[in-house]
Amino acid sequence: MKNLNAVILAAGEGTRMKSNCPKILHKLGSKPMLGHVMDNVQAGGIKNIFVITGYKSSMVETYVGKKAKCLQQKKLLGTADAVWQLKNEAILKKKDAKILVIYGDTPLISAQTIQDLLKTHESKKAGCTLLTVKIKDPTGYGRIVRNGAGKIIKIVEENDADVYQKAIEEINVGLYVFNVLELFEAIKRIKPNNKKKEYYLTDVIEQMRKKNLAINSVETIDQDEILGVNSRVGLVRAYEIWRLRIVENIINQGVTIVDPKTTYIDENVKIGKDTVVYPFTVIEKDVVIGEDCTIGPFCRIRAGCKVADDVSLGNFVELNRSEVGSHTRIKHQSYIGDTKVSQKVNVGAGTIVANYDGKNKNKTIIDTGAFIGTGTILVAPVKVGKQAMTGAGAVVTKNKNVPDKAIVVGVPAKILKKVKKVKGKR
Repeated sequence: MKNLNAVILAAGEGTRMKSNCPKILHKLGSKPMLGHVMDNVQAGGIKNIFVITGYKSSMVETYVGKKAKCLQQKKLLGTADAVWQLKNEAILKKKDAKILVIYGDTPLISAQTIQDLLKTHESKKAGCTLLTVKIKDPTGYGRIVRNGAGKIIKIVEENDADVYQKAIEEINVGLYVFNVLELFEAIKRIKPNNKKKEYYLTDVIEQMRKKNLAINSVETIDQDEILGVNSRVGLVRAYEIWRLRIVENIINQGVTIVDPKTTYIDENVKIGKDTVVYPFTVIEKDVVIGEDCTIGPFCRIRAGCKVADDVSLGNFVELNRSEVGSHTRIKHQSYIGDTKVSQKVNVGAGTIVANYDGKNKNKTIIDTGAFIGTGTILVAPVKVGKQAMTGAGAVVTKNKNVPDKAIVVGVPAKILKKVKKVKGKR
């Protein structure tokens, strides 16, 4: 579809959030709701995006940056007025211009649904194509009003609906595709004849019908994706749906998640098949985990870490900006930060990598086959050599590298002897 654009309506304050932060900047996982909407719009095939700002617009503009063009709605006079802010955009004045309208507080609407809406709009040659869903309790949503032939004739908002209209179960989701010139002509004709005295975008539908423009719809059966977040409770509900989507996708790739309800996995996480993730584990964004690993319980792997095949990370282990090589075991109560752990390493319980000296985050290397004794503290920057061993409670101070096959003990750690091969159970 040529000359395809999108506008995200993000001007509202979100008073029910009871926050100093604009509603659409509240996070769902590692990024704001607005970020999810922008990503889904782009994944749906639309690159040219506008964002209508209002409440604390500078905060929204800072987040959006160069990813979209922001336009401020200085007076919050309704959703139609918000879209009207685009009237002077040159790209939208072209005859073939089309625009997707979506709300910034609907982060669960998928890229696939957006694509389906766009395809239907193109194939049906409609003036508007909108997303609907049927729910048994439509309270709070705009109702889809159809005529005897089943054609959409208007949308009635909850506050303006009569008793018969309130009984309608088909609701307006708030996702539309319009032909831009027809949209703007319709906006010119609407009036704020409603209880809030606002210009509703939904009133555009009735105006288009009066001009005999076709109004088509796509019905979604996924009631979860239509959720609009208007409160902290709504945010929790959206977070639950979003998190379980990610977990189910990973499970379908051959991973065992023992208890999805107590496991947090962020987006863009890759986990190899036959890995088992135990309860109360947190895996942040952009983490890569190999095959045949065991993770958790009560384990935290922070953003960007990499874990190779056949690795065990156990109770209360935290990785931060680190890589762990294959066949390595870090079983109990350890913090590994800014560290490269090589293959076949055993890290004893209570090991701490002291990576921060108050000014800088320093690097640590634990080389192949090393054995780190219980309660060891490695003060970065430092390197533990191949098949080296640290004694229980040893403190290896910065720049005091442990040679290959050496055994160090004490505070500060000193070389006790060198061995041909480190023995011990892993």
